[in-house]
Amino acid sequence: MSAIRLLVLGAVRQHGRAHGYQVRNDLEFWGAHEWSNGKPGSIYHALKQMAKQGLLKAHEVAPSTAGGPPRTEYEITERGTEEFFAMLREYLTSYDQKMDVQSAAVGFIVDLPRDEALRLLRARIEGIEEWRRGVREHYTPGEDGPESYGHIGEIMNLWLHTADAGREWTRGLIERIEGGAYVFAGEGEPFVAVLEDEDENPYATGERHPGDVA
Repeated sequence: MSAIRLLVLGAVRQHGRAHGYQVRNDLEFWGAHEWSNGKPGSIYHALKQMAKQGLLKAHEVAPSTAGGPPRTEYEITERGTEEFFAMLREYLTSYDQKMDVQSAAVGFIVDLPRDEALRLLRARIEGIEEWRRGVREHYTPGEDGPESYGHIGEIMNLWLHTADAGREWTRGLIERIEGGAYVFAGEGEPFVAVLEDEDENPYATGERHPGDVA
């Protein structure tokens, strides 16, 4: 599972066509450099790799009036769109992924129809509950709680608490979506958290990368 691939495809898709610095700026604006591997090097590498794989189409455009080399802009292809939605659906349903993958999926959940998003989130809860039942078959602490298993019991205790927290969060999100929260695909003008080129990014890292061109 790769959060950076979903993030980069989603950012390009939101713009329609974007150069590397725009994608990087979006991801930093979303805080992805803090909770994922959304560092400049990873972003530019993902753009180039997915262009080679046919998920993105690279366009070489004229440099800015300030001079410098031509700038590459990227556009998501039909294959890239299919890949984006396949990852999004998998990451929303899967209960055992890392936090960066889950966060990336939640960031693009409104790209799906409302009914489908709800169905995927309910499937996520079913997966959590099935996994939890499997753990409980082997982990039945006695009156001493996790200490019945020595300190190793704390591992399974952590798993159960994490599963419970994930289940409750997902239930809350389902309730909010069922109550009409957010604008989903096909419902009207979507909320798009991207910056225009001239907008200052308060969360920018300030690091320069060879792919950064004016």
